[in-house]
Amino acid sequence: MAEKRKRRRADSDSDDESVRLPFKNRLKPDAAILSILKTLTEATKSASTSKTLTLSDLDLSSTCREVTDLALSSVQTEIQTLAISLAKSILAGNGFSFSVPSRAATNQLYVPELDRIVLKDKSSIRPYASVSTVRKTTITTRILSLIHQLSLKNIHVTKRDLFYTDVKLFQDQTQSDAVLDDVSCILGCTRSSLNVVAAEKGVVVGRLIFSDNGDMIDCTKMGIGGKAIPPNIDRVGDMQSDALFILLVEKDAAYMRLAEDRFYNRFPCIIVTAKGQPDVATRLFLRKMKMELKLPVLALVDSDPYGLKILSVYGCGSKNMSYDSANLTTPDIKWLGIRPSDLDKYKIPEQCRLAMTEQDIKTGKDLLEEDFVKKNPGWVEELNLMVKTKQKAEIQALSTFGFQYLSEVYLPLKLQQQDWL
Repeated sequence: MAEKRKRRRADSDSDDESVRLPFKNRLKPDAAILSILKTLTEATKSASTSKTLTLSDLDLSSTCREVTDLALSSVQTEIQTLAISLAKSILAGNGFSFSVPSRAATNQLYVPELDRIVLKDKSSIRPYASVSTVRKTTITTRILSLIHQLSLKNIHVTKRDLFYTDVKLFQDQTQSDAVLDDVSCILGCTRSSLNVVAAEKGVVVGRLIFSDNGDMIDCTKMGIGGKAIPPNIDRVGDMQSDALFILLVEKDAAYMRLAEDRFYNRFPCIIVTAKGQPDVATRLFLRKMKMELKLPVLALVDSDPYGLKILSVYGCGSKNMSYDSANLTTPDIKWLGIRPSDLDKYKIPEQCRLAMTEQDIKTGKDLLEEDFVKKNPGWVEELNLMVKTKQKAEIQALSTFGFQYLSEVYLPLKLQQQDWL
């Protein structure tokens, strides 16, 4: 009799757990999921042995422009050569102007073979002797002068440092930042080559060891907060890992949950986030991990148009920095979640879903017109569902089933079912 009561209590506890943690009973043992992940990792490593296509390999109808990493001595030479040509123009009585590659939306091209956005080779003239461009030409000259100083001293500064060298001229940091990108295009070098970096933003935790300016960093021993991604990618080297995949997370809150639960120990992985909009350092770091470790990258973003935009910036590049997409994009990122179809599939309660605003819907429809979205039928299907239902949800909506539902049930089940796009 006592034995029967124990069995009934155990069955009752099991039923309660299935209600609290829906779909947990569908999970297979971790060993089975790890076997699936190993197969994915092996397939990724096999695919990475093939030659990577570049712009020069393609016969495109439009001429495109790409920048390269330049040594400091080469940056100095480029600036000095430009200064001499400007001086000759002034002495000849022609004044001076800059030929600046256009970074307008109409000068961008999505190349399906490369699966990234590139910059077409169209330029505009920025003359000093013009009321409409005199100020921007002055800012361009000032930025070139500052970059030349940095290259001579071989030091790095942040974009904020650069702005504060002449606040009255720049007026707003967005103006000095924009001209900095123009200068990269003019000189034909990556922004990293200019020794100007953004402040630290992204973080990484999990099964990764790398050298940061000579110091070996073990990302399993960085606590919950993880290791800040170095703003200067040149400092990073000697990457080692026994991870099976890289988990790219949009939000800091989801990252903290996974880090605290030590998700990377249960399923060997590297977890990285830029805490929202991707910054250059995180994009460079993610690409370096992908190319050197040859691991699959799975993305966890919000189920809204902006989550997909963030994912596309990592994978296909941003229009603002399309001139450097070869160095900033990470190929073949798989969309793991949260997807619009997951809201019903995982029975997310209505009170945890949000109504899309008119701007959200417009952004979603605009994304459906993008070539990089059209190329992936799965993305089109999910976006159409989102726009049709006019519902969105954040990763944190899963917390309705428990704060650890993300790490204990949702992600393991996604990995088990190989449910990614």
